[in-house]
Amino acid sequence: MNKRIFSTLILMLTVAGCSANAYTSVPEIEIVKKPVIFDLEREQLSLEYLKQRHDIETDKAVIDPKMIVVHYTVIPTLEGTMQAFNEPTLPDFRVQITGASSLNVSSQFVVDQDGTIYQILPEETTFARHVIGLNYCAFGIENVGGDENTPLTQAQLDANVQLIKYLKNKYPEVEYLIGHQESNQFRGHPLFKETDPNYSTEKSDPGTEFMAQLRAQLEALKLSGVPE
Repeated sequence: MNKRIFSTLILMLTVAGCSANAYTSVPEIEIVKKPVIFDLEREQLSLEYLKQRHDIETDKAVIDPKMIVVHYTVIPTLEGTMQAFNEPTLPDFRVQITGASSLNVSSQFVVDQDGTIYQILPEETTFARHVIGLNYCAFGIENVGGDENTPLTQAQLDANVQLIKYLKNKYPEVEYLIGHQESNQFRGHPLFKETDPNYSTEKSDPGTEFMAQLRAQLEALKLSGVPE
């Protein structure tokens, strides 16, 4: 083998190795831990929810991640959002969903208006109640705000892009990216597990425009949307 061919092979192998490392490595991202209460009561309620609503019996309140669901809170501040998610049980005024379970809603991640990403549960894969029929397999990203007075920001969009890239790289089994408003379109899909077919709510978050912008920037990940 002459020297030129040998050098070319070395270069090709080096580039291939760098490319492989770039593909498999998890992107660096800053995630601030800001935990809500996750005590024995919340854990037990989570296990009961998995059994009663998803028909999944397990001794660990964790998800099997297959999708990412993006939300907004409508609550204008991080402090208000954290207060809403903090307690293990739903407040009395959430009568529309209390009958399904007293477990409070939450998500794995919250993104503030300035783009700061918070992890609010003990682990990234800790179970959270945030989307009917799909909690057991879905990461939830809650964006602070979302109403006319506190619209979602460019900083939040950028943070969502980075967080979703991070999650897809770390959990390659994730196949779907949807907005909360699209979740009902999974009814009848094998991933949708809800024991009561009449348990349903209509959602509008985070909005079609925000999801379109997200998908445009994440096209390379080849994440699926709603079933056809």
